Amino acid sequence: MQLLSVNLGRPQPVPYTDQPDGVTGIDKKPADGPVRVAAPGPKGTGASGLAGDAVCDLRHHGGVDQAVYAFAREDLDEWERELGRSLANGCFGENLTTAGLDVSGALIGERWRIGSEVVLEVTSGRIPCRTFQGHLGERGWVKRFTRKGATGAYLRVIEPGGIRAGDPVEIVHRPGHGVTAAIQFRAVTTERELLPRLLDAGDALHPESLAAARKYIAAQAR
Repeated sequence: MQLLSVNLGRPQPVPYTDQPDGVTGIDKKPADGPVRVAAPGPKGTGASGLAGDAVCDLRHHGGVDQAVYAFAREDLDEWERELGRSLANGCFGENLTTAGLDVSGALIGERWRIGSEVVLEVTSGRIPCRTFQGHLGERGWVKRFTRKGATGAYLRVIEPGGIRAGDPVEIVHRPGHGVTAAIQFRAVTTERELLPRLLDAGDALHPESLAAARKYIAAQAR
């Protein structure tokens, strides 16, 4: 398992985002050298966990529990075949493009060591948005991406440090609950009956998903 690229975005004005200033950092490009990774602070004020990476809409992106976004090169390759176009590392807005790692199948609370310093923990899958669709220029992209369910994974920073392309990725902790990033994604989007199952992941789960699961269970109990 390997880190193929570390991808950073710069703020760019675009016509397809509802971010108040009309800018986005979704168009991420591979960095040439090492990149510092650290917890960015709470959602709403904290942005990206990667130094030099722009997160422009702090209402929906960034923060401790969405500090880093990872996507598998294997899934990009599959989308290339389906869409009939080339997809460069970083084009899905991912900070980390990996090889040999089932990112969407990673368990909530699973921990990865990248290189010699950094440890990250999986918190949730990624929900597609209007900006993602506009960036790719694919009609009906939000529905298509959701239907496929290969969401990639958001991660929080457990141990900060530096990473760079070519670093090995090692799974150093894998919980036994069976709740993957893909299951979490389905639970909060198309299969809400799965929400109670998310509680098995405990506090490792993204707080918003944890709250949604508890709200659903309370409603069912009435």
